[in-house]
Amino acid sequence: MSIPPLSDSEFERYSRQIMLSEWGEEGQSRLKQAKVLIVGCGGLGTAASLYLAGAGVGNLVLADDDAVERSNLSRQVAYREGNLGESKARALSAQLMALNTLIQCRAVERYLVDRALDLEVSLADVVLDCSDNMATRQAVNEVCRKSCTPLVAGAAIGWQGQLMVFDFAASISPCYHCLFPASKDASPRNCQSAGVVGPVAGVIGNLQALEALKLLTQTKSIPSRFYQLDGQSLSLRAMSIPIDSDCAVCHPHNSSHVSEVPDEHLA
Repeated sequence: MSIPPLSDSEFERYSRQIMLSEWGEEGQSRLKQAKVLIVGCGGLGTAASLYLAGAGVGNLVLADDDAVERSNLSRQVAYREGNLGESKARALSAQLMALNTLIQCRAVERYLVDRALDLEVSLADVVLDCSDNMATRQAVNEVCRKSCTPLVAGAAIGWQGQLMVFDFAASISPCYHCLFPASKDASPRNCQSAGVVGPVAGVIGNLQALEALKLLTQTKSIPSRFYQLDGQSLSLRAMSIPIDSDCAVCHPHNSSHVSEVPDEHLA
């Protein structure tokens, strides 16, 4: 597939990142024709989408069935008080289009499931899971694994954040279910029940955007890794993700091992 050239306006707008030897004009052109699906327009999704829009990802699909509430504003900083009561997907789309008129945004104001989820994932080059519940995470993981679509998953709660990268398009890879089997999620937590520090969600969302940009520009990435952020000590711990030979999603032929396994899943 041919890569379209950049206009003078695009070259000027994105000049600082085009200067990077690993990025260049070709990488920027790849972003221009890329499509990213963002599942969840909360603290993670708003942070990630702002940087993806700013970087020039040509097509962003924003999926969320919630409306903006006052309690969202402390961490979902793309929204304004005037957006209270509005659809998150629609309000975020408007903010991103105001940031960058050179891109396209499409709001999906519904909970993605079954065929709708299959279709949206099949159209995407990269999927960002920015959701806040285990059922959605497991469903998104399964569809991405099946369609070989790279997945960048994030989570944040309290002072803790998590980032997971699964490059299903590249090679044999573990998946989210290998790390967090659904049957083990006996007591799920989320921001509403346990609280969250806003900047922690922002940091993880920005890291999701960074990994997505690396995948889209074909800059070197480290797939199949799990990162845990401690906002209080400002430490980031990285671990390999083991392939679960009994995983109901992967059914791999081989199993790998790691020296550390994450303690819990964050909603």
